[in-house]
Amino acid sequence: MPSTGYLLGALTVILVVTFGLRALPFAFVAPVRSSSLLRFLGAHMPVGIMVILTVYTLVGTPLTVAGAVPAATALAVSVGLHLWRSNALVSIIGGTGVYVLLLQLWG
Repeated sequence: MPSTGYLLGALTVILVVTFGLRALPFAFVAPVRSSSLLRFLGAHMPVGIMVILTVYTLVGTPLTVAGAVPAATALAVSVGLHLWRSNALVSIIGGTGVYVLLLQLWG
């Protein structure tokens, strides 16, 4: 069994590293707030990520009526919900729900 001093030293190192890693991002907040690059990425990344996720999801969809109809309908519902509510969570949950429901009903 390690000595008490060794355990306290290890816990101190763990505490300092954990605190430092959690505090480090806040040191960069002030210089980054005025960055035009980050404003651009904040405006365009959500759309890019949704496009990548959509393509990744639809790549494995079979090109048969039984596979394409539920996927196309769910995609249309997701886009419609997003245009209507502008809420990604509502769009994802609604589209996923329609897709699962159509898969169960269709086939």
